Amino acid sequence: MRTITGAELRSVLHHRMLIERMRQTFRAGVEVPMRHHHTVGTYGEHDATLLLMPAWQVNQSIGVKIVTVFPDNGAQDLPAVQGVYLLMDGKTGIPQALLDGSALTKRRTAAASALAASYLARADAERLLVVGTGALAPELIEAYAAVRPIKQVLVWGRSLEKAKKVAGRFHRPKFKIEATDDLEGAVRGAHIVTCATLAKEPIIRGDWLQPGQHLDLIGGFTPEMREADDDCIRRSRVFVDTREGACKEAGDIVQPMRAGILSEDDIAGDLYDLTRGERAGRRFYDQITLFKSVGTALEDLCAAQLAVEMVLHNDSIR
Repeated sequence: MRTITGAELRSVLHHRMLIERMRQTFRAGVEVPMRHHHTVGTYGEHDATLLLMPAWQVNQSIGVKIVTVFPDNGAQDLPAVQGVYLLMDGKTGIPQALLDGSALTKRRTAAASALAASYLARADAERLLVVGTGALAPELIEAYAAVRPIKQVLVWGRSLEKAKKVAGRFHRPKFKIEATDDLEGAVRGAHIVTCATLAKEPIIRGDWLQPGQHLDLIGGFTPEMREADDDCIRRSRVFVDTREGACKEAGDIVQPMRAGILSEDDIAGDLYDLTRGERAGRRFYDQITLFKSVGTALEDLCAAQLAVEMVLHNDSIR
């Protein structure tokens, strides 16, 4: 069984390639049971979360990701999300590869947001705001730059120093990148706003949003978590990665539904609809679009398959 490290995965799994492969996989479909979601007590301030995410394609591949989320890790300068991914042969069940789950998750999550943006963000979107300074932030910047002509990037976090560290990771990029401590001003000036935080209360206000913007919400993966307020929902055409997952697990969707602000019928579409051409994305230039993702094991399986193909190909030509 081949072990694929995070560094190796990042070297072969290029954003543009993965985005297009993910587009094809959503069109084709994958068997994806609801993920197992368990709360794990800790001695820290916050409980941890254990996630088990299986998926398979008949006679092709079976995969499962085991992920932990420890919110208090940030205080120790450790990633909050960690895990491993096991890919098995779909005909025999024989394990094929063990992949770095954290690296896989970051890359596929960014690819899913960029895939959605390829349908929902304006084609001329140049100004990107990244809200959050975790390990996903650099991935989002690179993924968005693969689908839109990004020229300016702002990074905001509760710690300005951490935001500066994210900006400092990019050397001679094709775009200007800097940190900011003015969240409202940055939101008002952005064409695309992408949020990857562990916020429990909304940090993006709907009255800050401007015509033509695209808002991407990644962080709220439980019904109790929230990144955007009700006005963001009211003002936007809402899309999700999968209806089943978002309507059960995403606080930015679940809470407005409970309050009667949003119904399931109000959700304009998901990535299956968009990639298959069954629902239109952005309908006019000044429309505000919102994409909420909680992740799906389809994305993990897609990324793991592509990574293993690329690594095995590289092994064969050495």
